[in-house]
Amino acid sequence: MAADEPAGVAPQIRARRARLDLTTPGLLGLPLGWLVVFFLIPISIVGAYSVDALYLSIYPGAHPVTLDAWRDFLGGSEDLRLFWKSVKMSLIVSGLCVLLAYPVAYYLALSGTKRKYVLLLVLIAPFLTSYLLRVLAWKVILGSQGVVNSFLFWTGLRSPDDPVSQLLYSRFAVMLVLAYVWIPFVALPIFVSLDSLDRRLLEAASDLGASRWQAFWRVTLPLSIPGVVAAFLFVFIPTVGEFVTPSLVGGNSGYMYGNDIADLFNMSLDWETGSVLALFLLGVVAVLTAVFARFLQVRQVAAG
Repeated sequence: MAADEPAGVAPQIRARRARLDLTTPGLLGLPLGWLVVFFLIPISIVGAYSVDALYLSIYPGAHPVTLDAWRDFLGGSEDLRLFWKSVKMSLIVSGLCVLLAYPVAYYLALSGTKRKYVLLLVLIAPFLTSYLLRVLAWKVILGSQGVVNSFLFWTGLRSPDDPVSQLLYSRFAVMLVLAYVWIPFVALPIFVSLDSLDRRLLEAASDLGASRWQAFWRVTLPLSIPGVVAAFLFVFIPTVGEFVTPSLVGGNSGYMYGNDIADLFNMSLDWETGSVLALFLLGVVAVLTAVFARFLQVRQVAAG
């Protein structure tokens, strides 16, 4: 203790430090408890079902641990092929959303308009409407007697007895509706990355003789890649397991991996196979998220 330190100060400092040491566990206790109860424990239950090791099964009797469901799934089953079909559809939807949302976000962030936040609010206004209503509206648009076919009948391009049936209950309908639903959400992270762009970099590129296209390809686009990747993930992760939209507008050809999981649990009552499919989807999404997060960190370090 220092000579000029008043008596009793050191015990007070130690007591204050002890109280501070309990602050972090106290603050993290509730979120961690929530995570354990509503995330880790349910995943553990699903994992137990996937190896037929849970005695709370809908079928009575003993359930020895078995990996048969995993072997059947990974051995080239129809469920695995359906997963890759859903991945391809999600990749197309995600890429289409990014391509369509990027010009909108670019205009809002870099055009210099004073009403960009008002326009941004207009862009996300569809989120104020029920997701189910927006999907059902497309059934009216794409149906055999819907808006598109009615226009074709009116213009004489199509006979009323021969409507374009491929518009609804098809893979095309699923991807179209998913792209429509997610484009406003995709524009947000791209807008944030472009809005935070240092305008002096564009001015410097112009002073060095770069055209507007060269400045875009060499300055704007590379610096907005983190927002583009985040936007891509925001679409890909939920759509690869989507089952509501395919159920409403997909039909047999638009059947996706999420529909298979839902049917296994609700209709077939095959919880073991359904758990395998669900855990496989969770694992793939987790790996992709980790890879993209690592990619973004490397780009940020390189940019710094």
